[in-house]
Amino acid sequence: MANPGQPTPQQMAQMQQQFMQEAAKRGMTPQQFQEFNQQQLREAASKAGMTVEQYITHVRTQQMKQQQQQVQAQGSAQAPGQQQQTVAVNPNNPPKPEALAVAKFLRSQDLKTRTCILDGQRKDMFKVKRALRALQSPAYTKARSKNSPLPEVKDEATARSALQLLPMSMLALRVTKADPHEGHNHAKPAKDPKRVKGLWTVKVERHQEFEPLMHYVWLYEGSQWKTKAYAAGALCLVMALVMFPLWPIVLRQGVWYLSVGMMGLLGLFFAMAIFRLILFCVTVFVVPPGLWLYPNLFEDVGFFDSFRPLWGWQENKKAKKKAKKNEAKAGKETLAPPTSTNGTVAASGASTPSTSQNATKRHLSPRVEEADDD
Repeated sequence: MANPGQPTPQQMAQMQQQFMQEAAKRGMTPQQFQEFNQQQLREAASKAGMTVEQYITHVRTQQMKQQQQQVQAQGSAQAPGQQQQTVAVNPNNPPKPEALAVAKFLRSQDLKTRTCILDGQRKDMFKVKRALRALQSPAYTKARSKNSPLPEVKDEATARSALQLLPMSMLALRVTKADPHEGHNHAKPAKDPKRVKGLWTVKVERHQEFEPLMHYVWLYEGSQWKTKAYAAGALCLVMALVMFPLWPIVLRQGVWYLSVGMMGLLGLFFAMAIFRLILFCVTVFVVPPGLWLYPNLFEDVGFFDSFRPLWGWQENKKAKKKAKKNEAKAGKETLAPPTSTNGTVAASGASTPSTSQNATKRHLSPRVEEADDD
């Protein structure tokens, strides 16, 4: 076992590895790099007017003083009213009923949660200020009148006390943003184009504080009865399919007729699609611009709208653009009706068709092209 203040064998191996890497970066052997460091140390000691041993002791003393000053600065940086709160967390004890009630209530509220990655798993993350706001809302008072385990909340201090129940029962823990490549001995990689923007990789903090802008991650998933019911249903379905040979003869015949009928409908659909394409190719040359059977079959419409109308002409792209421009102009005219001289709106004798009535999909119905009289 290593003496106090002496490096452990693991630390010695890590130091040797770093020493070898530095020597390789400078293009030297370990012996050359060691001589180079000793020469620099002698030059620095001679400039300071000390021996090598005195200079090393002086540098170590300065480093210890700097570390002590940093610790003192961190301790004095906290305001008197915002002292660090340490919450005792015991993962072995079951959650308290009050903590479960608070977690269920906050889970039912809109805390604007974000998705984060904790230990390789996706979790929901929320801000402390939104949780405090929810605990002081009238909804909490109404829920507490129905649910007795909820603790009483009168002000922000009691809301913080209620929120402390979550980390104490391991239902939610404070997290901060972490670098997924922290601790790796390699350069920072380039930005991953597949990385989702705003998806943090977080780590759990030791001190569970409750400042408004801090983030907490949910470890409480709520009631999982729906997930369990879906899993049980899927398992029963798989077992039923596996045991198909043991089904009664009536059920097996019904499944056979149903499968044959579905295959027939699928084949009929493909035959109709091929026939309508052949019909269009023929009518493009015989009766331009071409005729479509079930023109909305592959359009983004409902199931029944896909089969109506029965047929329609192929629309020209230029004519379609002109029709859209005319519809836009007609819409602007309906928004600004003509006014009379005395400022009142003049009523028109004929009603203007609405844009929604004129808006049609591609070749919804057959039409006769009108020719201008000479």
